[in-house]
Formats: sequence, structure tokens, C-alpha cells
Amino acid sequence: MIQIGQKASPTFEQPLELLADCHRRVESFLHALVLVTEQAHGGELNRLQREGLETALRYFREAAPKHTADEEESLFPRMRQLGDQAVAAALAKIDALESDHKVAGEDHKLVEELGQKWLATGRLTNGETEQLTRTLQQLENIYEGHIATEEQEIFPLAARCVPRSQLAEVGREMAGRRGQKQSKQL
Repeated sequence: MIQIGQKASPTFEQPLELLADCHRRVESFLHALVLVTEQAHGGELNRLQREGLETALRYFREAAPKHTADEEESLFPRMRQLGDQAVAAALAKIDALESDHKVAGEDHKLVEELGQKWLATGRLTNGETEQLTRTLQQLENIYEGHIATEEQEIFPLAARCVPRSQLAEVGREMAGRRGQKQSKQL
């Protein structure tokens, strides 16, 4: 079904909205990994499962680290520099979000390793399948709370407190990480 008047996708001129939009991709690709693992149980992959696994692994290997850098190198440092009371109260949450990134990064390394083995050999052992399943469950748990905190608390706070010119710079840095240009003015 086509929806007329559907909201346009955010651009680098809307960095906070674009970060939230990236979360939809994280959720979607993580769901794809879970689904393939549940369906194939470490056994032979059909064409669609193989494509889904390859695509999701590539997303988490190539695109997701850029999203993490968008937050840790562009947005969060600007929030820390504000000296705003509301932001100061949120700094512990920002620290926890960065800790989530580290834990998720380690989990993704394991998922990548197991996923590549699965693609190369066509099978995983029962132990490897169980390890992959556990790791994907851990990632689902991490992302559920992580995304909720960012979208319900941190991004709205940034929208209120980070000056428009600073948000524009965040957008330019995000574009640069992806090899794209963004206009100087918003």
C-alpha cells in the first residue's frame, strides 16, 4: 500500500532525525540476523538467507561504526561542552551510551566472525549457533534500551540545548564520514 504524503527521509541538515533514522536500520538489520539464525539454525543457508546475512553483516561492519562516530565524535562532545544544567544531568546517560557502544562493538565482532564462518563453510556447529543466538539476544537487549534513551531523552535534549550552528556542524561531519558534501548554511 502506498501512503501519499509520506514524510521525507531526513537529510544531513537534520542530523538528530537522521541519527534516529539510522536506528531503524540497526533494528532492521539486527532483526534480519536473528531471523536467519532462527530459520537456518546454523545449517545450510538458502539464497535469501545468505543474502540477508551478507547484507546485515556488511551494514554492521561498514555503516554502523559511522553512526557510533556520529554520536561519540560529533554530538556527544558538543553536548558535554555546553555547561547546561539539563545536559550536565544527562552526562551519566551519555557515558552509559558510550559504554553500550563498546559492548555492542565486541558483540558485533563475534557476530561478524561467526557469520563469515557460516558463509564460508555453509554451517555452524551447535555451540557456534548457540553462541550466535546468545550474542544476538544480548545485542537486542542493548539496543532496546540504548535506542530508547537516545530517542526519548538525549536527542530531544540536544535539539533544545545544542545551538543550531553546532547541529549544522554535526550534520557536516556526518556527511563527511560518508564521503558526501553538505551545504555550509542551513
